[in-house]
Amino acid sequence: QVQLVESGGGLVQAGGSLRLSCLASGDTVNSYWMGWYRQAPGKQRELVAIVSVGGSTNYADSVKGRFTVNRDNSKNTVYLEMNALKPEDTSVYYCYARRAIMAIRPPEYWGQGTQVTVSS
Repeated sequence: QVQLVESGGGLVQAGGSLRLSCLASGDTVNSYWMGWYRQAPGKQRELVAIVSVGGSTNYADSVKGRFTVNRDNSKNTVYLEMNALKPEDTSVYYCYARRAIMAIRPPEYWGQGTQVTVSS
């Protein structure tokens, strides 16, 4: 099992930047897909960015070119660099970990979330 703790959320003006961090404990993240989801009021939780165990990444179209996800396995941490933030990026951001194993339902873990608010 993995425990995930996010940090770095806050209030930022449109066009600004934030870096979210997610510290994992309980297991080494080298064997996990790691990423970020977000959920705004009235909307479904959506995938923002994810990085595989091999380092490949996927991004939501809405953030591609602005956000960067990266991982530091030595620190058991995944980051989300957010640039050129827009008011529509305002959401609670959740760290996510998915065990990279052969299973129908690989174990998934979630952080408690961190609020990101982008003012116009």
